[in-house]
Amino acid sequence: MSKRTFNKPPVLFCDFDGTITMSDNIVAVMKQFDPPGWQPIVEDIVALRKSVRQGVGEMFALIPSAQRQEITDYILSTAGIRPGFQSLLDWCRASGVEFYVTSGGIDFFVYPLLAPFDIPHDHIYCNGSSFEGERIEILWPHACDDACDNDCGMCKTTVIRRFPKDRYTRILIGDSVTDFAGAKLVDLVFSRSHLTERCAELGLPHVPFETFHDVVKHLDEGEW
Repeated sequence: MSKRTFNKPPVLFCDFDGTITMSDNIVAVMKQFDPPGWQPIVEDIVALRKSVRQGVGEMFALIPSAQRQEITDYILSTAGIRPGFQSLLDWCRASGVEFYVTSGGIDFFVYPLLAPFDIPHDHIYCNGSSFEGERIEILWPHACDDACDNDCGMCKTTVIRRFPKDRYTRILIGDSVTDFAGAKLVDLVFSRSHLTERCAELGLPHVPFETFHDVVKHLDEGEW
């Protein structure tokens, strides 16, 4: 396939947990390793009493740094990649379309899971980590810009705003609460789960999908 010519070049922003992977890895880690006190923190995040950044930082601070490899091995063996992901990457490369991973996940499991797919590191946005102390410390290299006050941790809207609407066709792929703000900015959303419900409520242009084969099919038809 030769590279296409687009009026405004498309750029794709793809969520990681529950989108590229079949499950939410942070929740899976907490359930598996079950550090005392993690469940109230999740409840506080869901109830908006704590920001994502604060809550995720507090949850990982409950886990000893010595368990780093054990956690990584657990996620690598259980996460599962959604079918069609390689096909989507192949479509983007053949079509000359930029593809970015925008993840609220943590580098020590995001990078190993994505390693087989040869995505450039500067196209993967996620949170960082430090294991120098007794407990895991989460780092925030992609914090909110002045236009966002959600205390996201890894701010997806900040990444999206780097690609101005008048120059790019911006497309988001996601499934949950961390994608809600970004969905309001882009031209098209490929949605799953809670994000589909939210897009329907707000009247945002969206295409529900189950696998990335569905996404590729819609992109290839070119009606967007």
